[in-house]
Amino acid sequence: MKLLFVASLTLLTLSYLDQVDSSAYDKIVYHSRIRAKKQGPNMCALQQVMGTKKKYFSTCRNWYKGTICGKKAVVLYECCPGYMELEGMRGCPAASPIDNVYGTLGLLKADITKRYSDISKIKEEIDGSGTYTMFAPTDDAWDQLDGTARKALEGNVNNELYNALHYHMVNKRLLTKDLKNDLKLESMHNNQGLHINHYSNGIVTVNCARIIHANQVATNGVVHLIDRVISAVGSTIKEVINSNEELGSLSGVYQPTGDPGPKAFLKYHLLNSMQCSEAIMSGSVYETLEGSNIEIGCDGDSLTVNGIKMVLKKDIVTSNGVIHLIDQVLMPDSAKQVTELVGGSQSTFGDMVSELGLSAAMGAGTQYTLLAPLNGVFTEEVMSMDQRLLKIILENHILKLKVTLSELYNGQLLETLGGNFLRVFIYRTAVCIENACMVRGSKEGSNGALHLLTSLIKMPKTTMYELLEADGRFTVFLSLMESAGLTELLKQEGAYTVFAPTDDAFDGLTEEDMTLLTNDVNALRTILLYHFSKGVFLNGGLEGGVTNMIKTIQGNNLQVLSVNNSIQVNSVNVPSTDLMASNGVVHVVKTLLYPGDLPVGREELLLLLRRLIKYIQIKVQRIQRTQLKERVNSQKSQATKSPVPEVKVIETDPSLIKVTRVIERQPTVTKVIETDPSLIKVTRVIERQPTVTKVTIEGNSTRTIRKKPIVKETVIKEDPKVSKIKVIEGDPTFTKVTRVIESKFLKCNDNCKGWTMKLKHLSSFLLGFIIILCLFLCFYTTGPDFSQITSFKDNPDLIDAESERITKLIQRGGSQKRAAVRRSPGTKIRVAKTKLPVLVQHVLVGQMKIFSFLKLVIKSVGKKNFRHLH
Repeated sequence: MKLLFVASLTLLTLSYLDQVDSSAYDKIVYHSRIRAKKQGPNMCALQQVMGTKKKYFSTCRNWYKGTICGKKAVVLYECCPGYMELEGMRGCPAASPIDNVYGTLGLLKADITKRYSDISKIKEEIDGSGTYTMFAPTDDAWDQLDGTARKALEGNVNNELYNALHYHMVNKRLLTKDLKNDLKLESMHNNQGLHINHYSNGIVTVNCARIIHANQVATNGVVHLIDRVISAVGSTIKEVINSNEELGSLSGVYQPTGDPGPKAFLKYHLLNSMQCSEAIMSGSVYETLEGSNIEIGCDGDSLTVNGIKMVLKKDIVTSNGVIHLIDQVLMPDSAKQVTELVGGSQSTFGDMVSELGLSAAMGAGTQYTLLAPLNGVFTEEVMSMDQRLLKIILENHILKLKVTLSELYNGQLLETLGGNFLRVFIYRTAVCIENACMVRGSKEGSNGALHLLTSLIKMPKTTMYELLEADGRFTVFLSLMESAGLTELLKQEGAYTVFAPTDDAFDGLTEEDMTLLTNDVNALRTILLYHFSKGVFLNGGLEGGVTNMIKTIQGNNLQVLSVNNSIQVNSVNVPSTDLMASNGVVHVVKTLLYPGDLPVGREELLLLLRRLIKYIQIKVQRIQRTQLKERVNSQKSQATKSPVPEVKVIETDPSLIKVTRVIERQPTVTKVIETDPSLIKVTRVIERQPTVTKVTIEGNSTRTIRKKPIVKETVIKEDPKVSKIKVIEGDPTFTKVTRVIESKFLKCNDNCKGWTMKLKHLSSFLLGFIIILCLFLCFYTTGPDFSQITSFKDNPDLIDAESERITKLIQRGGSQKRAAVRRSPGTKIRVAKTKLPVLVQHVLVGQMKIFSFLKLVIKSVGKKNFRHLH
C-alpha cells in the first residue's frame, strides 16, 4: 500500500512538473490526444485542410468550427509523436525505438534528408557521438524546393549540400519546450542565425518553416520534421527592400526626410512582431507601429489584410523579421480626411451629409467630429422628413472640434455645427451623447474623428416638469410633487433621472387617500424621492443582462435590469424610456415604487400603500422608543436651519447629579413626561425660585448663570426602585426632545426588583407559618400565657420590644397541657401558662431569628412595604 502511494505521488509530481515545463505546442498535442482517446492509446486527432496535404494539431476554436483558414477540414487520427502501432492492437501501444539522429530520420520516413546525409558526409556526424538538434525537411518539402536550387545542391554535395544540411542543425538538444518565441539560435553553418517563433496557437516555426512532427528523441539528440527547406539569411528588411526592384517606391520612404507623413505611412505597414504565414490559421487583429490596428487572416493558402486578398508573396525571411508582399497600399486612418473615415455601415449618413451640403460647411484646415448614426436609423419616416428639418438634425451630428473617444468625459458639453451643445454621459460599458449611445468603430483621421451612434440625436427643449405636464398622463404625480414641495426639483437645472408613475398607478385613489398622503409630508417626500436619482441613466448606458444598482435621492437603491433594449425597475416593466429633458431623463412606470427594505410605521398609510403597490410585500414596523429618539434627533437637526432657540440647563435640587440637556422655546413650552416601567406616578408640581450656581451643557464648556428665573419643577414621587426618569420637553413644532435626569435614589435593576418581590412573598409565608405553628402549639400543648403578647399590627414601632418579650415567654414555657376554658359570649380566650417541649422551643427560637432577619430586610425596603406585608 505504501509503495502504491509513493508511486502515485511520484507520477503526480512528474505530471505536475511536465505541465510546468510544457509549451503551447505540447498543450495542443495533449488536447489532441484527449480528442482521440476513444481510438485507443497514444492516438492524436489532427485536422487536414481539404484539397491539401496540410495537417494541424488544432486549437479548440478551429476544432469546433471545423475549418482552417476558412476552408473545411477533415479529422484524422494518427499516432502521437514518439509512439507507433502494433499489428492486431488498437491505437499506438508501442513506444518508437530510440536510435541515433541518422537512424531516426528513417523512422520518420524523411528518406530524402537521410539520403542527402549519406552523400554529403553528414552521416558521419549524426551517426556517431555528440548531441544535435536537426530540423529535417520532409520529402514533400524537398519536392517543393525550386528545381534550379535543388540541382545546385545535388551538383555540389560536398560543399553546397553539406552547408545546407548544416544550416538545419544546432549542436545541442532542444525540445519544443526549449524553443521559446523570438529565440535566436546559431546553426552549425558558420554560426548563421536561425529565428524561432513559438506562437500561442501551438505553431512552432524555424525561419517560418512549420514544425509538423516534433520531439522525436534520439540517442545523440532530437529530430523535428519541418514543412519546407530553409536557407541562410543575412540581410535586414531595409536591405531587402532597397535591393528589390518591385519595392522601389517603398525604398524611398526609408530615406531620412523632415516630413513625418511618410514615416507614419511606413509604420502603418509594420507590425511589432514576426508573423509567419504558417502561424495564421484564422483572422487576428494586430497593432501597427503607427498605432492603428489591422486584421491579418487567411483564405486557404492566401493571406488577407483587413479581409482583402492582397498578398502576392509571403514569408521572405530576413535577419530582423519577415516580409509579405501585397498588391495594394495600406492607408492608415490618420492619413485620411474625416469624411473618408465613413464606412459602409454609415454610408447613408455620409450620403446625406453630402446631399444636404454639410460637407462644404466643413472648411479646409478645420477639425471636426462626425457622430454618424448607423444605416438602420434612417427609416422611411426619417427619410420622408422635410429636408430643411433633416438638415438641422444632421447639423447636431457634426461637432466643431476634433474629440477622440479617450477625450470624452461625463458632463462634457460639445458644440455642434448648428450652435447647440450636446451632453456627454459616461457609463461602465457605454458612452452616450444625449439619447444616442456609441458602438465600437471610432476612428481618428487627419482632420477629425468619427464615432458611430445607435440612433439619431434628439435635442431636448423642455424641463422634466414641462415634459410631464405636456404629456398629460402624470397629473396625480405632479399634484403630489406640489404637495410635498418638490416641484422645483423637476424645474431646476441639473442632471436627474426620474421613474415617473402615470395616473394609472393611482387608480382607485379617493379624496381621503389623497388627504392621508398629503398630510404626512415627510412620508410623501420619502415615497416620491425614491423615484429620483441624481445623474442621467439612459437605457443604452445600462449594462445589459445584469442588475444595475442606482442610488436614489431618498437613499435606497433602485434595481434596474436592461434586457433586449427594454428595462425593468424593481421587477416592474418600464413601457417608455429615454424621454429626454434639458435637466434629465424620464422613464415611465405604471405603478408606484417603494423600497422593499423600508418598513411603514403607520397602519393607515400601510394599508393605502399595499393597495397601490402590488409588486412587493411592504414591511410594517411599530415605532419603538429608540426609533422615536432617532426621529426626534432628525427633526432637531432640521430645526437647526431655523433661528436657534435659547438653551437653558437648570440644576434645582441637591439630589440631582447631572442634567444632560433641556431645550426651551419661547413663548410656549409644552412638557410631556414619559417614565420607565419602574416609575410609579407624578405626585405634585412645585413652583419655586432656585438659585442656579452651576450649569453644565453637554458638548460645550461649563459656565455659570446668576439669574433666578421662576421655573416649574417636576417632582417625581420617590420610589426606592427608581433609577432613571425621562422627561420629554419641546415646542409644538417639534415632536419630542429628551432630557435625562439621574437622581441619588437607590438604583435597582430588573433582577433586584424580582428579588424584592420574592422577599415579600417569603416573609408573608414565614409569618403565616409562625402564626399557625403558635396556634397549634397553644391548643395542643401547655406553655406560657400568650395573652400578654401585644399586637403591633397598627404600631410597627413596637416590633423590637415585642420580639424580645415573645422570645422570653417562649423560653419560660413548659410541657403541661392547657386546660379547657369556657368563655361567655363577647369574652376573649385566655391561654394558661404551660411549659413547651425543648424541641418546640428551639423551633420557635429559630423562627423568631428568621423573623428578625426579615424584619431588617423589610425595614431597608421601607415601612410602607412592611405595613403592607404585616
